[in-house]
Amino acid sequence: MCCHSACVNTERKAGNIYKHFLPWVTLREFHNIAPIYNENSTILILGSFPSAASREGGFFYHHPQNRFWKVIAHLCHCPVPTTIAQKKQVLLHHHIALWDVIQSCAIVGSSDQSIENVIVNNIAPIIACSRIQKVFTNGTLATKLYRQHMEKKINIKAIPLPSTSSANARYSLEKLQTVWEEKIAI
Repeated sequence: MCCHSACVNTERKAGNIYKHFLPWVTLREFHNIAPIYNENSTILILGSFPSAASREGGFFYHHPQNRFWKVIAHLCHCPVPTTIAQKKQVLLHHHIALWDVIQSCAIVGSSDQSIENVIVNNIAPIIACSRIQKVFTNGTLATKLYRQHMEKKINIKAIPLPSTSSANARYSLEKLQTVWEEKIAI
């Protein structure tokens, strides 16, 4: 795969055609959302990879059925943020950094179970430019990949959290809020 932006755009356009006519074809997707953090961030929450809705919307947890922003609002004792600006403000005001473990992968839609050929993000710059003391992982795949590829390099153990995805039907919103609140002290 070529790394030139014109080629990547052509490959993505071609990918949309392939997905329409050959839905079983899995193409490499790239993380297109910048990490959210600043020098005052003390905790880092890592997801696995943006959903199709998040990649299209250009921000984390963009799908309306994902419960991430409701859980964060509960933890931060604030209204659920609705705009990207509000979401960034809530995170940074509460010293939360946010990103994903995966830089690129082959994925079908938004299914973590379909993810293959993973290339991980480099989170070292976030750690170096902030005051991160704890790393939380949102979901099983994020936990697994962080532990395999990052934990020893960063020297901060992952604290796993249940996924906020609506696909995680074992957890109601209330149960998610309780478990997250027990583990994250904001």
